[in-house]
Amino acid sequence: MTDHSLPAAETLLDATQLPAGTLYRLFSGSIAPRPIAWVSTIDAAGNANLAPFSFFTIASVNPPVLAFSPLRNGDGQTKDTLNNLSEVGECIVHIGGETLSEALNITSASLAPGDDEFSHAGLSKAAMPPLKVPRVAEAPIAFGCRLRDIITFGDQPLAGGLVLAEVVVIHADPGVWDGRHVDNDVLKAVGRMAGSDYARTDSLFSLERPE
Repeated sequence: MTDHSLPAAETLLDATQLPAGTLYRLFSGSIAPRPIAWVSTIDAAGNANLAPFSFFTIASVNPPVLAFSPLRNGDGQTKDTLNNLSEVGECIVHIGGETLSEALNITSASLAPGDDEFSHAGLSKAAMPPLKVPRVAEAPIAFGCRLRDIITFGDQPLAGGLVLAEVVVIHADPGVWDGRHVDNDVLKAVGRMAGSDYARTDSLFSLERPE
């Protein structure tokens, strides 16, 4: 007979008493693998920024809205992505795939505001009208978005700023997207794990949804 009793009390943790760093490690280690939003923005002067965020998902299909959440750094300072969105309410969310994972990782470096991560990672810019923000020319999938809302959760270190971005234009490489399906054998999507680890998506299994 299966024992469905509650776990011992010592396994229950008071989240309000855990340090932010401990929560981060628990979240990032157990809520995984996570898709990666590779986000380009520009500031008011037109300087481009490119950064990856693994707190990322689909928020709505109709209207089409993506959600990602840049965290404040250890000093409580906001990322350039959030600062830029407050100046120019546009962004492009790219799906890079395994072949671009090295470049994606390079763009996670903490460069000075105004420095260009495209150049730093050896990536090319491409226009994505009607938006002013450039896209990564090498990325097979790109969702051009206008800012819908930013929900902030405080100004303390590691506080998130949840970005809701409405998709208005899409770039989809025909080698990856046939109009109905994404070919993951070509895209080779990757997921973020804890620490420095990433996950490949070349080992899949299927389960039929119940009626």
